[in-house]
Amino acid sequence: MNKVKLGNKPMLYPYPVVMLGANVEGKANFMALGFVGITNINPGMIAMGVAKNHFTTLGIQENKTFSINLPSEDMLKVTDYVGIVSGEKEDKSKLFNVFYGETQTAPMIEECPLNMECKVLEILDLGGVDYIIIGEIIENYARESVLTDGNPDVEKMNPMVFSMFDNRYFGIGDYLGKGWSVGREFEAK
Repeated sequence: MNKVKLGNKPMLYPYPVVMLGANVEGKANFMALGFVGITNINPGMIAMGVAKNHFTTLGIQENKTFSINLPSEDMLKVTDYVGIVSGEKEDKSKLFNVFYGETQTAPMIEECPLNMECKVLEILDLGGVDYIIIGEIIENYARESVLTDGNPDVEKMNPMVFSMFDNRYFGIGDYLGKGWSVGREFEAK
């Protein structure tokens, strides 16, 4: 076996690139986040790891709501910027056109092609540096221009992914095949 041990690191590559939104003390705040993923289809649920000491975390605890905003490649610099500066020191609400949905406390970014408005179901403290936050997706909002047959189209959205331990952003890449279909061409030996 030609495998190299890499240790206990979160290496499920690549990481999605999102901007996490929360109202903190009545003001919209955003941070870049890669530790996030879908955990249930019906009802739609999402889980994420968010550092306990982040300013955005205070807003999630305060309001029990948050948003996941999926930026496009043309938002690379501003997305990285919101991951560099703290909302404690910089008002990041002025970087975007902010809107609210049903909860009225989960700020969303109009410039992002896709937004998820969520309510907190559970905040877990399992002893690491992050809280594990599980949320239910209350509503999804998409720019009409990124939809195909009423669903978000990855090619139209141009999302980004992140390579954590070398800190590099990438685009998604080429279409490879249709799910629940191309596997039918595989013959097990």
